[in-house]
Amino acid sequence: MSQFEQIKEQLSLGGDYAAVAAKYRPIFAEIAQGALAREQQRILPFEQIEQLKQAGFGAVRVPVRYGGAGLSLPQLFDLLTELAAADSNIVQALRGHFAFVEDRLVAHKTQSQKLWFERFVAGELVGNAWTEVGSVQIGDVITRVIQNATGQRVVSGEKYYSTGSIFADWVDLFAFDEVSQQNVIAVINRHASGVDIQDDWDGFGQKTTGSGTLRVNAVEVPISHILPFDQRFKYQTAFYQVVHLATLSGIAQAAVANFSEEVRHRTRIFSHGNADLVRHDPQVLQVIGQASAQAYASAAITQRAAAALQDAYLSHFAEQPEQDVQANIAAELESAQGQVVISRLVLELTSNLFNALSASASSTAKQLDRYWRNARTVSSHNPIIYKEKAIGDWEVNQAALPFVWQIGASPRQAS
Repeated sequence: MSQFEQIKEQLSLGGDYAAVAAKYRPIFAEIAQGALAREQQRILPFEQIEQLKQAGFGAVRVPVRYGGAGLSLPQLFDLLTELAAADSNIVQALRGHFAFVEDRLVAHKTQSQKLWFERFVAGELVGNAWTEVGSVQIGDVITRVIQNATGQRVVSGEKYYSTGSIFADWVDLFAFDEVSQQNVIAVINRHASGVDIQDDWDGFGQKTTGSGTLRVNAVEVPISHILPFDQRFKYQTAFYQVVHLATLSGIAQAAVANFSEEVRHRTRIFSHGNADLVRHDPQVLQVIGQASAQAYASAAITQRAAAALQDAYLSHFAEQPEQDVQANIAAELESAQGQVVISRLVLELTSNLFNALSASASSTAKQLDRYWRNARTVSSHNPIIYKEKAIGDWEVNQAALPFVWQIGASPRQAS
């Protein structure tokens, strides 16, 4: 019996999607009902995320043996697409959590993650805090782990884009460990003394993701919670990107549904239109039909990329190094290709759908523009132009794909 056969019961190979989705769809429906009001009033979804926590949503990838649903990655991203159709902000707020869960699933190969699995099943969530803004130069990390006078490890620093951390129990914090002289993930208690989170994200889209500033001041970190960054799961960048693809796919589906509803009930027509009711106007129906097809394509591409991630996850346990390398290359490549196509599809459809209505569609009460604003914001996180260049360099020159990258200030002063 191969090692894979011996351990496969400890893996997340797929669950009963229909049953899992049926459990969460009523919660998704409630979330959708309040999404417009939260958008209008910029209300953070504390209550909605708490509902998901209590229902065990954060543990859907945890193996069944440890109390989770054991969903495969394609199933997870199907579920996230459904949630994004209800409120895309919540999926982005949970992005860091599911990435940390994935990292613990991979780490379970060599070291038991039973404690973390138990925390996830109990409803505990993990936020994200990696990016530093301001004068920090690219390649540098100001957030530092040191050993204090009593021999304890403590971390101090400041992050922005701390997406989801304001809702979380733990924070996945990127730092430099001065003791071991390496980049690490310091997993800190979000409620510890010395942790301060501000809701100061000022983006014009994805307004309620909790992506503001996080400050940590001499926060104690157990050594067991200091994880070498070079041991992170290899397909992490692809994973983070596919969460965005699921978010965009959900935005697309929600936009098509909302605009279709507007068209269905619209009674005002134009003298030079094509029907006595807008819902029967062939040009309007063409607009909706094209958007529906684009939304379908977005979800289908997301699923294809998610399948590549699942292959990378399984290859980690297969004890075939070359297969593992190729699976991770495929995951990175397909996530990048998906980003290039899906971003444009969703931005186009969320703009063109306004051709199905008239100026009344710009009403701030309806907030129909939120679909484009949210899609534009999600699509801006990882610049498409650099992904296109990386894909082209791979196709032509077999150049290595950027599995890990950073952003920061240039060492050269702007002239």
